[in-house]
Amino acid sequence: MTAIHSVPAKPGFRVRGWHVLAGMVAFFAVIIGFDAWFTVLALKTFPGQVSVTPYEDGLLYNQRIAQLEAQAKLGWRAAADAEPGVVVLLVQDREGAPVGGLTVTGKLERPATEAGRRTLTFQRTAPGRYEATTGAIEGAWDMTAEARDAQGRLFTAERRLTWR
Repeated sequence: MTAIHSVPAKPGFRVRGWHVLAGMVAFFAVIIGFDAWFTVLALKTFPGQVSVTPYEDGLLYNQRIAQLEAQAKLGWRAAADAEPGVVVLLVQDREGAPVGGLTVTGKLERPATEAGRRTLTFQRTAPGRYEATTGAIEGAWDMTAEARDAQGRLFTAERRLTWR
């Protein structure tokens, strides 16, 4: 009979505690590295600064809120209409009576671009009815009108108007 010599088996790979630790450290190092890289890219492209003068913008916002509160106390309402070549603004008081004797100015702006801004000068055509010529325009426009009465009270109306 022949003797069979057994070859000692190689010990297999065994996961040890340091393997788990090294895997976790490598995983989180990759995640933290990518997060840091994306943060740097984001800050380079947009630093988060919306306004160059945030304090002054805040003061103007507070003034706007005070103006809107004063306007609400007036109780005036406005309706605007886009007629061919003309903007018509109707201003009424709390009871629905037309408000006359106003000095009305305004502007037209495109909703999506700053191109083509127009300044409006309204003329009183009837009690509470004010009209401004626009010329030949088409499409959607944002109108902002400011009306002042003899006492200096300010009323602002903003509407989107569409000419076809």
